Amino acid sequence: MNSLRRFDFQQISGCARLVGVDEAGRGCLAGPVVAGAVCLQKNFLQGSWCEMRADAVDDSKKLDAGEREFIFKEIQNLKKSGQLQAETGLASVAEINDRNILGATRLAMYRALEAIAETTQTDLCLPLQTAHNPLFQKTSEGTGQDENISSLILIDGKPLKPFPYEHKAIVKGDGKSLAIALASILAKVTRDKIMRTLELTYPGYGFAQNKGYGTSAHRSAILRVGPTAEHRPLFLRNIFAQEYAPEQTGFPLETVKLD
Repeated sequence: MNSLRRFDFQQISGCARLVGVDEAGRGCLAGPVVAGAVCLQKNFLQGSWCEMRADAVDDSKKLDAGEREFIFKEIQNLKKSGQLQAETGLASVAEINDRNILGATRLAMYRALEAIAETTQTDLCLPLQTAHNPLFQKTSEGTGQDENISSLILIDGKPLKPFPYEHKAIVKGDGKSLAIALASILAKVTRDKIMRTLELTYPGYGFAQNKGYGTSAHRSAILRVGPTAEHRPLFLRNIFAQEYAPEQTGFPLETVKLD
Protein backbone atom coordinates (compact mmCIF):
# COMPACT_ATOMS: atom_id res chain seq x y z
CA MET A 1 0.00 0.00 0.00
CA ASN A 2 1.46 3.35 -1.00
CA SER A 3 1.83 6.27 1.40
CA LEU A 4 -1.08 8.35 0.01
CA ARG A 5 -3.53 5.48 0.35
CA ARG A 6 -2.21 4.61 3.81
CA PHE A 7 -2.64 8.23 4.92
CA ASP A 8 -6.29 8.23 3.87
CA PHE A 9 -6.93 4.93 5.63
CA GLN A 10 -5.77 6.58 8.84
CA GLN A 11 -7.86 9.71 8.24
CA ILE A 12 -11.09 7.89 7.37
CA SER A 13 -11.08 5.83 10.57
CA GLY A 14 -14.42 6.44 12.25
CA CYS A 15 -15.85 8.28 9.25
CA ALA A 16 -18.09 7.15 6.42
CA ARG A 17 -16.53 9.43 3.82
CA LEU A 18 -13.35 11.35 3.13
CA VAL A 19 -13.50 14.43 0.92
CA GLY A 20 -10.26 15.76 -0.54
CA VAL A 21 -10.18 19.35 -1.85
CA ASP A 22 -7.50 21.23 -3.79
CA GLU A 23 -7.24 24.13 -6.24
CA ALA A 24 -5.48 25.02 -9.46
CA GLY A 25 -4.58 28.42 -10.87
CA ARG A 26 -4.17 30.40 -7.68
CA GLY A 27 -0.88 31.96 -8.79
CA CYS A 28 -1.77 32.69 -12.41
CA LEU A 29 -1.94 36.07 -14.12
CA ALA A 30 -5.04 35.08 -16.10
CA GLY A 31 -8.04 32.80 -15.96
CA PRO A 32 -10.24 31.48 -13.17
CA VAL A 33 -9.24 29.58 -10.06
CA VAL A 34 -10.67 26.04 -10.11
CA ALA A 35 -11.18 23.73 -7.14
CA GLY A 36 -11.63 19.97 -7.25
CA ALA A 37 -13.37 17.85 -4.62
CA VAL A 38 -13.21 14.05 -4.51
CA CYS A 39 -15.28 12.00 -2.07
CA LEU A 40 -14.05 8.51 -1.18
CA GLN A 41 -15.35 5.74 1.02
CA LYS A 42 -13.36 3.05 2.80
CA ASN A 43 -14.44 0.33 0.38
CA PHE A 44 -12.87 2.32 -2.46
CA LEU A 45 -9.55 2.53 -0.61
CA GLN A 46 -9.74 -1.24 -0.10
CA GLY A 47 -10.84 -1.94 -3.66
CA SER A 48 -9.23 -3.18 -6.84
CA TRP A 49 -8.75 0.23 -8.44
CA CYS A 50 -6.53 1.40 -5.61
CA GLU A 51 -4.65 -1.87 -5.66
CA MET A 52 -3.85 -1.40 -9.34
CA ARG A 53 -3.80 2.37 -9.89
CA ALA A 54 -3.09 4.24 -6.66
CA ASP A 55 0.65 4.20 -7.29
CA ALA A 56 0.06 6.32 -10.42
CA VAL A 57 -1.55 9.11 -8.38
CA ASP A 58 0.47 12.00 -6.99
CA ASP A 59 0.45 15.75 -6.59
CA SER A 60 -0.62 17.06 -10.02
CA LYS A 61 2.52 19.22 -10.21
CA LYS A 62 4.69 16.10 -10.07
CA LEU A 63 2.90 14.44 -12.99
CA ASP A 64 3.28 15.27 -16.66
CA ALA A 65 0.30 16.21 -18.82
CA GLY A 66 -0.20 12.67 -20.10
CA GLU A 67 -0.16 11.18 -16.62
CA ARG A 68 -2.66 13.76 -15.39
CA GLU A 69 -4.98 13.14 -18.35
CA PHE A 70 -4.88 9.40 -17.68
CA ILE A 71 -5.86 9.81 -14.02
CA PHE A 72 -8.48 12.43 -14.96
CA LYS A 73 -10.15 9.91 -17.29
CA GLU A 74 -9.94 7.30 -14.55
CA ILE A 75 -11.69 9.68 -12.15
CA GLN A 76 -14.47 10.23 -14.68
CA ASN A 77 -14.91 6.47 -15.16
CA LEU A 78 -14.93 5.87 -11.40
CA LYS A 79 -17.54 8.58 -11.01
CA LYS A 80 -19.74 7.04 -13.71
CA SER A 81 -19.52 3.64 -12.05
CA GLY A 82 -20.39 5.12 -8.65
CA GLN A 83 -17.08 4.23 -6.99
CA LEU A 84 -16.39 7.83 -5.98
CA GLN A 85 -17.82 11.32 -6.31
CA ALA A 86 -15.84 14.06 -8.03
CA GLU A 87 -16.87 17.66 -8.74
CA THR A 88 -15.28 21.00 -9.51
CA GLY A 89 -16.03 24.58 -8.53
CA LEU A 90 -14.87 27.75 -10.24
CA ALA A 91 -14.33 31.37 -9.27
CA SER A 92 -14.11 33.80 -12.16
CA VAL A 93 -11.61 36.59 -12.77
CA ALA A 94 -14.31 39.09 -11.77
CA GLU A 95 -14.74 37.26 -8.47
CA ILE A 96 -10.96 37.18 -7.95
CA ASN A 97 -10.89 40.95 -8.48
CA ASP A 98 -13.82 41.44 -6.12
CA ARG A 99 -12.86 39.02 -3.34
CA ASN A 100 -9.05 38.77 -3.81
CA ILE A 101 -7.47 35.43 -4.62
CA LEU A 102 -7.92 33.96 -1.12
CA GLY A 103 -11.62 34.77 -1.06
CA ALA A 104 -12.06 33.46 -4.60
CA THR A 105 -10.24 30.23 -3.73
CA ARG A 106 -12.56 29.71 -0.76
CA LEU A 107 -15.52 30.35 -3.04
CA ALA A 108 -14.34 27.81 -5.63
CA MET A 109 -13.79 25.20 -2.90
CA TYR A 110 -17.20 25.94 -1.42
CA ARG A 111 -18.81 25.42 -4.81
CA ALA A 112 -16.97 22.13 -5.35
CA LEU A 113 -18.15 20.88 -1.94
CA GLU A 114 -21.70 22.00 -2.64
CA ALA A 115 -21.65 20.03 -5.87
CA ILE A 116 -20.37 16.96 -4.01
CA ALA A 117 -23.17 17.24 -1.47
CA GLU A 118 -25.79 17.58 -4.21
CA THR A 119 -24.60 14.55 -6.14
CA THR A 120 -23.53 12.16 -3.36
CA GLN A 121 -27.02 11.00 -2.33
CA THR A 122 -30.42 12.57 -2.60
CA ASP A 123 -31.01 12.21 1.13
CA LEU A 124 -27.81 13.98 2.15
CA CYS A 125 -27.49 17.72 2.58
CA LEU A 126 -24.63 20.12 3.20
CA PRO A 127 -25.50 22.49 6.06
CA LEU A 128 -24.42 26.08 5.72
CA GLN A 129 -23.05 26.07 9.26
CA THR A 130 -21.55 22.91 10.65
CA ALA A 131 -20.41 23.94 14.13
CA HIS A 132 -19.43 20.54 15.51
CA ASN A 133 -21.94 18.55 13.50
CA PRO A 134 -21.00 16.05 10.80
CA LEU A 135 -20.82 17.36 7.26
CA PHE A 136 -23.60 15.13 5.98
CA GLN A 137 -26.75 14.30 7.87
CA LYS A 138 -29.89 12.35 7.03
CA THR A 139 -33.06 11.39 8.85
CA SER A 140 -33.78 7.71 9.36
CA GLU A 141 -37.14 6.83 7.84
CA GLY A 142 -39.73 5.62 10.26
CA THR A 143 -37.76 6.39 13.42
CA GLY A 144 -38.02 10.15 13.61
CA GLN A 145 -34.40 10.18 14.77
CA ASP A 146 -31.36 11.63 13.05
CA GLU A 147 -28.78 9.21 11.77
CA ASN A 148 -25.49 10.99 11.28
CA ILE A 149 -23.23 10.13 8.39
CA SER A 150 -19.89 11.65 9.28
CA SER A 151 -17.49 12.93 6.64
CA LEU A 152 -14.09 14.47 7.01
CA ILE A 153 -12.99 17.23 4.65
CA LEU A 154 -9.25 17.41 3.92
CA ILE A 155 -8.10 20.63 2.27
CA ASP A 156 -4.65 21.16 0.85
CA GLY A 157 -2.76 24.00 2.52
CA LYS A 158 -3.56 26.06 5.59
CA PRO A 159 -6.96 26.31 7.31
CA LEU A 160 -9.52 28.42 5.45
CA LYS A 161 -10.83 31.31 7.52
CA PRO A 162 -13.64 32.08 7.25
CA PHE A 163 -15.13 28.93 5.75
CA PRO A 164 -18.62 27.49 6.33
CA TYR A 165 -17.55 23.86 6.73
CA GLU A 166 -15.34 22.17 9.24
CA HIS A 167 -12.19 20.86 7.63
CA LYS A 168 -8.73 19.57 8.32
CA ALA A 169 -5.96 21.48 6.57
CA ILE A 170 -3.01 19.44 5.35
CA VAL A 171 0.07 21.40 4.26
CA LYS A 172 1.36 19.85 1.02
CA GLY A 173 -1.60 17.52 1.28
CA ASP A 174 -1.60 16.80 -2.45
CA GLY A 175 1.56 14.78 -1.84
CA LYS A 176 0.21 13.05 1.29
CA SER A 177 -3.45 12.20 0.72
CA LEU A 178 -4.88 10.17 -2.16
CA ALA A 179 -8.18 12.08 -2.00
CA ILE A 180 -6.44 15.46 -2.16
CA ALA A 181 -4.09 14.29 -4.92
CA LEU A 182 -7.06 13.14 -7.00
CA ALA A 183 -8.74 16.50 -6.36
CA SER A 184 -5.59 18.33 -7.44
CA ILE A 185 -5.50 16.40 -10.73
CA LEU A 186 -9.21 17.00 -11.29
CA ALA A 187 -8.77 20.76 -10.73
CA LYS A 188 -5.59 21.04 -12.82
CA VAL A 189 -6.86 19.17 -15.88
CA THR A 190 -10.21 21.01 -15.76
CA ARG A 191 -8.50 24.37 -15.60
CA ASP A 192 -5.99 23.50 -18.33
CA LYS A 193 -8.92 22.73 -20.64
CA ILE A 194 -10.45 26.12 -19.83
CA MET A 195 -7.18 27.87 -20.67
CA ARG A 196 -6.86 26.02 -23.97
CA THR A 197 -10.34 27.26 -24.85
CA LEU A 198 -9.35 30.82 -23.89
CA GLU A 199 -6.41 30.54 -26.31
CA LEU A 200 -8.97 30.40 -29.14
CA THR A 201 -10.65 33.58 -27.89
CA TYR A 202 -7.42 35.43 -27.05
CA PRO A 203 -4.67 34.21 -29.39
CA GLY A 204 -1.15 35.49 -28.95
CA TYR A 205 -0.76 35.08 -25.18
CA GLY A 206 0.16 31.41 -25.21
CA PHE A 207 -2.63 30.36 -22.86
CA ALA A 208 -2.59 26.82 -24.27
CA GLN A 209 1.07 26.53 -23.26
CA ASN A 210 1.47 28.70 -20.15
CA LYS A 211 -2.07 28.11 -18.78
CA GLY A 212 -2.10 31.72 -17.57
CA TYR A 213 1.08 31.57 -15.51
CA GLY A 214 3.52 34.47 -15.71
CA THR A 215 6.11 33.09 -18.11
CA SER A 216 8.45 35.56 -19.79
CA ALA A 217 6.66 35.06 -23.12
CA HIS A 218 3.29 35.69 -21.46
CA ARG A 219 4.52 38.87 -19.77
CA SER A 220 6.03 40.08 -23.04
CA ALA A 221 2.70 39.52 -24.80
CA ILE A 222 0.90 41.60 -22.18
CA LEU A 223 3.37 44.44 -22.66
CA ARG A 224 3.10 44.20 -26.43
CA VAL A 225 -0.65 43.76 -26.87
CA GLY A 226 -2.15 44.70 -23.52
CA PRO A 227 -4.18 42.56 -21.09
CA THR A 228 -7.42 40.74 -21.87
CA ALA A 229 -10.64 40.55 -19.91
CA GLU A 230 -9.32 37.26 -18.49
CA HIS A 231 -6.23 38.85 -16.90
CA ARG A 232 -6.22 39.63 -13.19
CA PRO A 233 -5.57 43.37 -12.74
CA LEU A 234 -4.04 43.20 -9.26
CA PHE A 235 -1.74 40.34 -10.27
CA LEU A 236 -0.48 42.36 -13.24
CA ARG A 237 0.16 45.40 -11.10
CA ASN A 238 2.13 43.35 -8.60
CA ILE A 239 4.29 41.51 -11.08
CA PHE A 240 5.10 44.50 -13.25
CA ALA A 241 5.73 46.71 -10.22
CA GLN A 242 8.37 44.20 -9.13
CA GLU A 243 10.01 44.01 -12.55
CA TYR A 244 9.93 47.70 -13.40
CA ALA A 245 10.93 50.27 -10.81
CA PRO A 246 8.68 53.35 -10.78
CA GLU A 247 11.57 55.61 -11.78
CA GLN A 248 12.50 53.41 -14.74
CA THR A 249 11.56 54.91 -18.07
CA GLY A 250 10.31 52.92 -21.02
CA PHE A 251 7.52 51.13 -19.18
CA PRO A 252 5.25 53.30 -17.09
CA LEU A 253 2.69 50.98 -15.47
CA GLU A 254 -0.17 53.22 -16.44
CA THR A 255 0.40 52.46 -20.12
CA VAL A 256 -1.00 48.97 -19.53
CA LYS A 257 -4.64 49.51 -18.71
CA LEU A 258 -5.41 47.00 -16.01
CA ASP A 259 -9.02 47.84 -15.23
